[in-house]
Amino acid sequence: MNTSKIEAVRGDMPNGFNPANADRLDASAREHIQRRINLLGPGYRLFYNEPVGVVRGKGAYLYDKDGNEYLDAYNNVVSVGHCHDRVVAAITEQMTTLCSHTRYMQEGILDYTEQLRATADGDMAADGQMMFTCSGSEANDLAIRIARHHTGNTGVIVTAEAYHGNSATVAAFSPSLGANAKLDPYVRRVPAPDSYRIPRESLGRYMADQVAAQIQDIQRHGGGVAAFIADCLFSSDGLFCDPVDVFKPIAEVVRKAGGLFIADEVQSGFGRSGTHFWGHQRHGVAPDIITMGKPMGNGYPVAGLMVRPEVVASFGRDMRYFNTFGGNSVAIAAAQATLNVIQEEQLMLNATRVGGLVMAGLKDLAKRYEQVGDVRGTGMYFAVELVTDRAMKTPDMKTALRIVNHLREQRVLISATGPDASILKIRPPLIWTEREVGRLLDALESAFAAL
Repeated sequence: MNTSKIEAVRGDMPNGFNPANADRLDASAREHIQRRINLLGPGYRLFYNEPVGVVRGKGAYLYDKDGNEYLDAYNNVVSVGHCHDRVVAAITEQMTTLCSHTRYMQEGILDYTEQLRATADGDMAADGQMMFTCSGSEANDLAIRIARHHTGNTGVIVTAEAYHGNSATVAAFSPSLGANAKLDPYVRRVPAPDSYRIPRESLGRYMADQVAAQIQDIQRHGGGVAAFIADCLFSSDGLFCDPVDVFKPIAEVVRKAGGLFIADEVQSGFGRSGTHFWGHQRHGVAPDIITMGKPMGNGYPVAGLMVRPEVVASFGRDMRYFNTFGGNSVAIAAAQATLNVIQEEQLMLNATRVGGLVMAGLKDLAKRYEQVGDVRGTGMYFAVELVTDRAMKTPDMKTALRIVNHLREQRVLISATGPDASILKIRPPLIWTEREVGRLLDALESAFAAL
């Protein structure tokens, strides 16, 4: 494996292909990449030192034009598997019947909202209200608009490497986009709950104290806090699943200062954690707003938020909301079919059972390879943190990217995450079986043995 030009820049996309290395690829790939640059411009990125071209997907697998099979251990959008028959059928049937927006009365959107609301806890399950968008970025954008309108404040607190989307508003509180994506003046960052480096027993209090300090800084500059928003598994920060006493003390501090707690469930929701439908439920905390997206329609663009009625009341009165495609008939059909599959095929139970096999295999690797500093995970979401030495816990980006690209050569697709791109990010569809687990672990064994 040629790794002489592995490149990653803090703030750039981990595991991104460098077009300057296109001369290593075959003529067909070079031609495609040049055509792509000419037509799509410089903003898009490709994965891996040797990008993967895909033409179809089914279940846990993707396929290239030559029929080669790739194990998908990364793309959580299709959480019930690529091209799931029930989701495809629901989209097709609805598209041949009606595709219209939310300014006409339709039963489907109400039926879906009732079923989805039942997955929440407490007051949110009883009277939470849904607003639909097309993407998680839009959902988080809308959540912050509501929070600022409701509280009269502008300040937003996020974790150090948070990613919440790519609209202008949301990019301004998504520090993982890098130094060139300027943060809003009233955005403040706090460290992630790094259970690998901070004593677990004090993490909840530590995080609450960090948030309180940033609220005070916002106030010193003449502002107030509108919201604390966090991915409920801290995905971009490096996937910190445990302990689960982090959000409650944070929510208390934020609410005392007049702000809201927003649970960003775009990556952590819809059963990803295995034990709970929503990531925040693991912490026993009740959010003011829950945002959602990615796996909601298993690939069809549908997203939204669930909000407490008293939080959205003034916004709805003063600022009418409409999204041309958000919550349209086909989007709701896709979301309804996806939710039915998760519940009826017991995919949360499967994520817990099969995910346990993955965790056992990853922990076995950690016992045998010094490069593994920590293994974290829940359900069907895993992080393997690589270090140059276990004593100092120094992040090892180079080894992480070597392993990611070695797996790509074995046709197993994962990526890297964290502030230093030193953490293997493994996020398979919820439908995995023992077969997929074995293939992943075999590929990882091969990669570590080749170091």
